[in-house]
Amino acid sequence: MKLPHLSPQPAWLLPLALAAGLACMPAHGQDAGKALNLLGSFLRQAAPAEAPAPAQPTSPGGVLGNMLGASFAPAGAGQASRAGDLIGLLSQSLEQIDEPKEIEIGRQLAAVLLGSKPLHPDMALQRYVNQLGRWISLQSSRPQLPWTFVVLDDAGFNAFAAPGGYVFVTKGLVERVADEAELAGILAHEITHVTARHHLQAIAKTARAGLLTQVIGSQVKGELAGAVSAQFLNLGRDLYSRGLDQTDEFDADRSGVALAARAGFDPYGLVAVLQQLRTATPDNPLFALSLSTHPPAQQRLDLLEQAMGNRMDGLSGQQAVTVAQRMERLAAARTASRADVPAVTASSGRRVPAKK
Repeated sequence: MKLPHLSPQPAWLLPLALAAGLACMPAHGQDAGKALNLLGSFLRQAAPAEAPAPAQPTSPGGVLGNMLGASFAPAGAGQASRAGDLIGLLSQSLEQIDEPKEIEIGRQLAAVLLGSKPLHPDMALQRYVNQLGRWISLQSSRPQLPWTFVVLDDAGFNAFAAPGGYVFVTKGLVERVADEAELAGILAHEITHVTARHHLQAIAKTARAGLLTQVIGSQVKGELAGAVSAQFLNLGRDLYSRGLDQTDEFDADRSGVALAARAGFDPYGLVAVLQQLRTATPDNPLFALSLSTHPPAQQRLDLLEQAMGNRMDGLSGQQAVTVAQRMERLAAARTASRADVPAVTASSGRRVPAKK
């Protein structure tokens, strides 16, 4: 398989795009409620309209838990209806699952991931990863999805995706990447899983094979809603503990490298990550899940080398920027932009200085 055609973005455009996006977001250290609502708003974009939610809790995990966890509320009339809808979705062919349905399935799978690990409390880091991921997703084949990128508070080296545009990375992964290009390569890999609908294909295949058979007996007993919710939870947990097919991982490697390069990053960022994984031992708890759910790193490297050849060498060799350096630069750019805000004219016509 050949790498997709590349139209890389100029390297100078990346920091401007990240800075512009970050400048529109609440400052780290401002009102905690505003910072928590920021991450919540990312998920509200993908959630269907529902009744007004109760007051938001004070932890970021609680914010997302309220938004995503609603899919697994105690069984009732509404839950029974959603369970029936889910049965219909998972019994359809992939071509029949349109984008809104895909986003709903992803929202529920994201709840499974959220239930396994808490969110990292550093909102500046959450904003940065969202801006980085969204910039890369804009260069993908599905920029219109409500992309959401979240950092989990976990020391392991892992990244996950769910249908509809949900991408999770662990704090341990962010801490272990050598530079921004490596993080971009990982995000591009996960974005490719979403654009190619890899997870959707996997869960539909598994659901048709076993889920519906198990639900029939529960339906007869009048336990439909609870049974489907429980089976969906098990389905999601099984998917993320087992991993995708190897062919899907190889495809995400190849297309992810091209996507990262198109977004203006060194295409060898993902290669460097795989080289790090190649030296990790399966008994290392920090890498155990990543190694068990993906093909051997050496095999992935060999296939990437065959696909890339030397055609992308001209896009490499950029000056490395660490995650910490990028976050410092973005924070400085945001502070400078706020300092340059012009004075605001009050309703009386009297000019008053803008707040800094």
